[in-house]
Amino acid sequence: MTDTWLIVGLGNPGAEYSHNRHNVGQMVLDELASRMGGSFKAHKARAQVVEGRLGIGGPRVVLAKPMSYMNVSGGPVSGLARFFDIAPDHVIAVHDEIDIPFNTVKLKIGGGEGGHNGLRDISKALATKDYFRVRVGVGRPPGRMDTADYVLRDFGASEKKELPFLLDEAADAVEVLMTEGLLAAQQKFHPVKA
Repeated sequence: MTDTWLIVGLGNPGAEYSHNRHNVGQMVLDELASRMGGSFKAHKARAQVVEGRLGIGGPRVVLAKPMSYMNVSGGPVSGLARFFDIAPDHVIAVHDEIDIPFNTVKLKIGGGEGGHNGLRDISKALATKDYFRVRVGVGRPPGRMDTADYVLRDFGASEKKELPFLLDEAADAVEVLMTEGLLAAQQKFHPVKA
């Protein structure tokens, strides 16, 4: 196995979804690709990828945006992991999370998928839940709005003003996770409870 990291931004393909809350993982990957000075290219594993290093002497990474719909992300992720010879403990899934407030980033390895079908499909395809997740908070739907309707909508006007900072923080979290480890990243990015 290589020391390369596979960083997967979850979302749905197509311009009509590109600004949805559900696609925040792919937005974070756009930020990481910008930091690397790379542009996404088609890969046979049904994904758009950028290969390179994050920072001078930084870790070697493959940034990937599956071109499948969110709920069937597992095929492209496992295909890329096999192609690049990357073990699950070097896979990072960046995804939207309704169970944490908007403008919050949390990190974990393994555990449940919390009803997130994209994660469930990745766990099934990798045959393990033991991969890293960078959870980007989008908040809960207001009132009785259906969760699917909520995550398939674009961010609201006030959220759009804060979104660049959230994407920047999530990209920073990915970098710290790879270079300093999970505990250091959690200590830096998880909000301190009073």
